[in-house]
Amino acid sequence: MLTRYSIDELVIPATLDGPGGDDFRAMVRLRNLIESQSAGTTELEPSAELLLQRWNNQQFDPQRMFLARVGREVIGRALYMWPAEADGAHIAELSVEVHPDWRSRGIGSALLQTIEGEARRDGRRVLECWAMHGPPAGSLTPPTGFGRVDESRPEVRFLLANEYTLEQVERISRLALPASGLEDMRADAAGHATGYRIVQWVGAVPDEWVADAAALHERMATDAPSAGIDVGEEQWSAERLRAYREQYERAGERLVSTAAVHEASGRLVGYSDLAVPLDTDRAATQEDTLVLVEHRGHRLGMLLKIANLLQLEELSPRTAAVATFNAEENRPMLSVNEAIGFTPIGTEGAWKKPLSAPSGSSDSGATSGS
Repeated sequence: MLTRYSIDELVIPATLDGPGGDDFRAMVRLRNLIESQSAGTTELEPSAELLLQRWNNQQFDPQRMFLARVGREVIGRALYMWPAEADGAHIAELSVEVHPDWRSRGIGSALLQTIEGEARRDGRRVLECWAMHGPPAGSLTPPTGFGRVDESRPEVRFLLANEYTLEQVERISRLALPASGLEDMRADAAGHATGYRIVQWVGAVPDEWVADAAALHERMATDAPSAGIDVGEEQWSAERLRAYREQYERAGERLVSTAAVHEASGRLVGYSDLAVPLDTDRAATQEDTLVLVEHRGHRLGMLLKIANLLQLEELSPRTAAVATFNAEENRPMLSVNEAIGFTPIGTEGAWKKPLSAPSGSSDSGATSGS
């Protein structure tokens, strides 16, 4: 059956109440429907308010959105992002999602062709995407050998048919709150962290730590396990750090932070951030956790995460859970999470395609993005 649909670029609205706001809300509803089905929970759904703040941060996170419509109904979306830095000029991050009722009609393929074409015209040479794949299942594994996804899932078939290869699997884990034993675990970790102290804040980074916090964000981009995914260096200024944190505040969320200070140098050497929605039906999200390589081996990762969880429980006692994403090959961080009480609830795959590869197109599913 021939489906008449159209594809157009979404003009990102300045506000949800202004022109384009209804289309943006419809896009977010579609995103959340698809990804909550893949994740098996609605706790991870971001608000339209938060996503609009991210979309209006084009200076540091440039991106474009294309919508597929049948009449006025939004039934598909395609995301095209790229790094702001010249070091990542060859990379594009793509995502395609189609409503389950409208799949296998060529709409996903048309959306993918649209954004691949835009990436090609912009000179991108490597296409990457992340997609939620439900609980660990199946036998498709990345070259790292860690993690697996079910090759029968529609989004996996779609990616394979369009010549993307699985490069990394991330574990999605959940911690129910309040968590037990955190105080004892914090005391134990602190006993191994001689020469370091903990500082905490909510919202804006205190002026004395801005330069160090920006440097840590730069290291986060390159120090985290990336398997076969191309990762360019990021440049974090005080302005970028401020814009990143303000987007949460403008969306009615709080960014809760704990950092480790190396007492001999007086510098920050690690940090952990939690994004906390005011809507307590949604899980808090573990954003970055990083300890600089040269300061590992002192249980600082454990100390940072536990101290931040305790800060979260004090600030938002009705928040029911925390969700986190970690590379399956990142055994040190997975061990920390397991000791704290996180349990696996799903997987996310990182996929890659050299743009010079033949661009065959086959339609059957959806990939994920924000």
